[in-house]
Amino acid sequence: WTENRGVILREMEEVEKTTEEVIFDRLHLTAFHDSPLGYTILGPVENIQSITQEHLREYVKENYLAERIVVAAAGPVDHAELVRNSEELFSHFRSGDGKRKEEKPAFYGAELLYRSQEEGSLAHFAVGYEGVPWTHPDSLTFMVIQSIIGNYKKNEGLVPAKLSSNRLTNSVANLGPGAESFSAFNTCYKDTGLFGFYGESDEATLDGYLDELLFAVSNLAFSVTEEEVERGKRQLKTTLFGSLDSTTAIAEDIGRQLLVYGRRIPLAELLLRLDAINIEEVKRVARERLFDKDVAVTALGPLSRMPPLVELRRRTAARRL
Repeated sequence: WTENRGVILREMEEVEKTTEEVIFDRLHLTAFHDSPLGYTILGPVENIQSITQEHLREYVKENYLAERIVVAAAGPVDHAELVRNSEELFSHFRSGDGKRKEEKPAFYGAELLYRSQEEGSLAHFAVGYEGVPWTHPDSLTFMVIQSIIGNYKKNEGLVPAKLSSNRLTNSVANLGPGAESFSAFNTCYKDTGLFGFYGESDEATLDGYLDELLFAVSNLAFSVTEEEVERGKRQLKTTLFGSLDSTTAIAEDIGRQLLVYGRRIPLAELLLRLDAINIEEVKRVARERLFDKDVAVTALGPLSRMPPLVELRRRTAARRL
C-alpha cells in the first residue's frame, strides 16, 4: 500500500500540472461546493497520506455492492461460460440494504478565480450551467447543443475559421489572434449535470471572448437554424457511433449503459430519438435551462479584464439587435 500511495501522489502532481484538468476540478468545487460532487477526484494530499488499509476495506465493503456491478462482454464469447465465471468470481459481493439515500447536489452560481500576472501567459476559464442527469428526457438535446456550440483552436482545421459555417467559430476568429481556443462540454451524472464551455485567450481579448461565448449559448433560445441543428446531430452521431470500433469499446459501452439506464439502448432507438430533435426542441431546452440562468465560473491566469460574476450572469440573458 505504501508503494501505491506514492503512485497516487505522483499522479496528483501530474494532474495539477494540466491546466484544463485543474480548471474542471475547481469548476465542480465552485458549482457543487455543498456536495461530494464538488470534491476533487483524487482527494486532498492529507487524505492520501493518512489513509489506511482498514479505510480501504471499509470503503469496499460499503460501496462495492452486487447491484452496482455489471459484467459485460463483447466479441466471440460463450455466454454460459461467462455466466459461470461471473457467479464464481462475484457471488460473494453482498447486496445493499436500500437505506442509502443521496440528495440531489445543489448547483450554485459562484466564481473561483486564481489570478497571476505571468508575462505572456494565457487566461484559462470555464463557465458552467446546471445540466441534466443521464436519464433526463433533455439529455440528448443537451448533447446536440454541445455539438452546435462545437470547438475551436486557432490555426487548426482545413477551412479557415473566418469562413466556418459555425457562427460562434466565425465570431471568435474575428476577435483577433488573442482568442486561442474553446470547447463546449456536457457532463451528465446520476441526478444532475454540468454544461458549459472551456476557453483560453490572452488578457486583452478575455472580456470580448466571454461575451461571444455567453451570447452563443443564450442566443440558442431564440435563434438557431435547421442547418446548425442537423450539423450538430451529424457530429453527435459520428462521436457516439465512431467510438464503438472495437470489442473493448463495445463492452465498456454496454457496462456503462446498464449502470446508467438499466439496459442497453438499441442503436435504432437512439437514432430515432436523435432524429426527432428539431429547431423548436433546441430552443425550448436552451430557453428553459440556459437562458438567464446562474453560472459557475472558474478562471486562472492574467484576469484583469475578467468581468465580475454579476456581469457574466447578466450576459446570460443578453440579446442583440
